[in-house]
Amino acid sequence: MNLQIFFLSFIPLFVAIDIIGTVPIFLGFTHGISEFQRRKLILEALLTAFIVANLFLISGNLILTFLGITIDDFRIAGGVILLILAITDILSFSQNVRNPNTDIGIVPLGVPLIMGPAALTTIIILVNNYGYVYTLLSMALNFVIVGFILFNARFLMKIIGSGGSKAFAKISSLFLAAIAVMMIRVGIQHIISSFK
Repeated sequence: MNLQIFFLSFIPLFVAIDIIGTVPIFLGFTHGISEFQRRKLILEALLTAFIVANLFLISGNLILTFLGITIDDFRIAGGVILLILAITDILSFSQNVRNPNTDIGIVPLGVPLIMGPAALTTIIILVNNYGYVYTLLSMALNFVIVGFILFNARFLMKIIGSGGSKAFAKISSLFLAAIAVMMIRVGIQHIISSFK
């Protein structure tokens, strides 16, 4: 195995997934739920992201071409979903948004936060540049890192405390809204530029 090619395939995907940037949002969404539910959400998110990633690894170009969907369509749709979730969370004054029955493991944690448009696009590019083996290996290592970081994110909750976590939750929702707007903006800009 060529380590240089491996790192050339690993680093872009790591940057695209941006798990460090996802941790604050994850902590905000999982504030006030049990450790069991948190672990369940992590597993759901990882499984969802893994399935979507492999679908794109195997047949990403074919699916997009067949359905007539572009990555910018993904950006805009994902941005709209995130924006609605963020606004709902910011305006909510109860903890009902984050109760143990809330199903956020698949959307938005799995898709589009862990495996969003940037990561999906990167996977398609990596397959074209370095082949399936290196892309699959870089995906596997990235998922190990994502799982490790998310499973240990609760230690951050202990450091900032209950009051801090509540404030952190609202702030992270604001950042989530900003990320959503950015996704929508970039998608629209790319679509407009494609007509020029």
